[in-house]
Amino acid sequence: MHSKASLGLKITATCGLLFLHLPILLIFVYAFTTEDKSYQWPPPGFTLEWFGVTWNRPDVWEALGLSLRVAAISTVIAMVLGTLCAAAVARFKFFGRETISLLVILPIALPGIITGISLRSAFNIADIPFSFWTIVLGHATFCIVVVYNNAVARFRRTSGSLVEASMDLGATYFQTLRFVIMPNIATALLAGGMLAFALSFDEVIVTTFTAGQQQTLPIWMLEELVRPRQRPVTNVVALLVVLVTFIPILAAYYLTRGTETVAGQGK
Repeated sequence: MHSKASLGLKITATCGLLFLHLPILLIFVYAFTTEDKSYQWPPPGFTLEWFGVTWNRPDVWEALGLSLRVAAISTVIAMVLGTLCAAAVARFKFFGRETISLLVILPIALPGIITGISLRSAFNIADIPFSFWTIVLGHATFCIVVVYNNAVARFRRTSGSLVEASMDLGATYFQTLRFVIMPNIATALLAGGMLAFALSFDEVIVTTFTAGQQQTLPIWMLEELVRPRQRPVTNVVALLVVLVTFIPILAAYYLTRGTETVAGQGK
């Protein structure tokens, strides 16, 4: 039986939500302002002009395309490597297992600037020119962590007896993988992949050190903010970024909701 929340708790929760989301709502408002040089409040008027201006800006589409390609490939790499690593850590006992687990999650625990500097130094030492693939490798380092965390938690909640029973009944390894393992971990992998995509799409710090002269959408936005004209274009793009990242995060939430128990758990 849950007691009703007190008035003070409701007010505190409301204030917390406003503190978190009011700045985002302001960005949405400024995407429609008629003022093109400053962030005047209240806006002198509202217009849809900036959406048309943004649509006709080729630099926006180039940056958006680069961000989408980087996020997609980084997510694929993360899902493969993160899942394999999670399976090894969760299913097998070997010397140094906990150390490996710590090393896998370390990139997302370290400040982004440390990861960026270390990657840039490694690329320089290896004489690797900065390109699309250096951005992908940089993003994959922290995307792997997101997939790994989701996958290892699901592996640990899935009973190993299911795999043993499948093999005892004559199933091949690939049949066991297809009909037993994948159905139990699929939603966790999909949720991890969506979160990794969202994380990669709006990453700034590591990209700054690995992109060279290329501009992903977040880098483009930072450079546009210093220009005195057409600043609402940046807010229109910010609105797009919020939508692109919010959808996979929301989907990941619904995919993992209600998955506290899995087949064979506790058996």
